[in-house]
Amino acid sequence: MNMIENKVVIITGASSGIGEATAKLLASKGAKVVLGARRESQLKQLAREISDVGGQAVYQVVDVTRQADNESIVALAKEAFGKVDVIFLNAGVMPNSPLSAMKTNDWHDMVDVNIKGVLNGVGAVLPTFIGQKSGQVIATSSVAGLKAYPGGAVYGGTKWFVRDFMEVLRMESAMEGTNIRATTVYPAAINTELLQAIRHDQTSEAMRGVYEKYGISPDRVANVIAFAIDQPEDTVINEFTVGPTSQPW
Repeated sequence: MNMIENKVVIITGASSGIGEATAKLLASKGAKVVLGARRESQLKQLAREISDVGGQAVYQVVDVTRQADNESIVALAKEAFGKVDVIFLNAGVMPNSPLSAMKTNDWHDMVDVNIKGVLNGVGAVLPTFIGQKSGQVIATSSVAGLKAYPGGAVYGGTKWFVRDFMEVLRMESAMEGTNIRATTVYPAAINTELLQAIRHDQTSEAMRGVYEKYGISPDRVANVIAFAIDQPEDTVINEFTVGPTSQPW
């Protein structure tokens, strides 16, 4: 039985990478996808591609650091499709550097997108999920949310936050009987646009070397997201760590 068909799924960070791949896969399985990101041209193109092959998609420009934008995309989902079943909080940035490089603007960008973006998304959808006593929140953390590494202090810190926040969401929902499924994904080297934000030359070179050697397609993560959604409503898969078979760490 296909548990994805007819579900309404909001995806942030949908304009490329994991978000884009997930939107296409879920739409092909009958989900109605609501696409959010900052780049309107990419969203428009993605929605068109989904529609051209018979899928259902709407989009809206969303800056996840703005609470009002998150609330607006939840409202769009209800207006277009009548409900919300899943929100996939996938927007993220990774401008890594050593702390000694003092790229404090990058630090704040990571906190704003990677932490506040998750808080804003959950804050926007949680009243709906509590009211209907069902729903699923999926968030993209990182292997950096499981294991520390030099150059990733702030990025890793934001992803550790996601790990803890999502686990508490799961626990509180179970205690309160609201039946909200909380799933956290920890990708390793996945070939997306994340590396483009790194402005520290040595860090960028090192990271690119890792991804060129080990990186795999974001389609692989999309498969995992679909699997998590496709479980019966009484079953939650809390966590996935997903990455290249050949990556040793």
